[in-house]
Amino acid sequence: MASQWIIYALLAAVFAGLVAVFGKIGLKNVDANLATTIRAFVMFMFLIVVILFQKKFALVSQLKFIDYAFIVLAGAAGALSWLFYFLALRSGDATKVASLDRLSVVFVMIFSLMFLGEKFSIKTLGGVVLIVLGAVLVVI
Repeated sequence: MASQWIIYALLAAVFAGLVAVFGKIGLKNVDANLATTIRAFVMFMFLIVVILFQKKFALVSQLKFIDYAFIVLAGAAGALSWLFYFLALRSGDATKVASLDRLSVVFVMIFSLMFLGEKFSIKTLGGVVLIVLGAVLVVI
């Protein structure tokens, strides 16, 4: 049986694929920033229901300042990512936009080396090179 993180990561990829398709359809007559805001609101409401259902809302009081700071930074980075993603979807093909967006793997690798001290093998580097080549092939 696959590790739980693999299942979650694959489910994340499936739903990210749906974001591109549903977003592209929804952006036909809507401003990209407005669409991103609506998407964020829906996500916020959905996730509030999830943590209330799981009875985890009280855990907010246990967070330290540094936890809040990095979660806020992650939220700001995510919001900027969504804004640019929806702007790109507005005029670009969903497949091409999603392919370039998946280059985030390259940036995760660079940032993980710089800030998390993660180490990568030649095999991992080769995989990242293939991701870059794949994105380029899809776009051209």
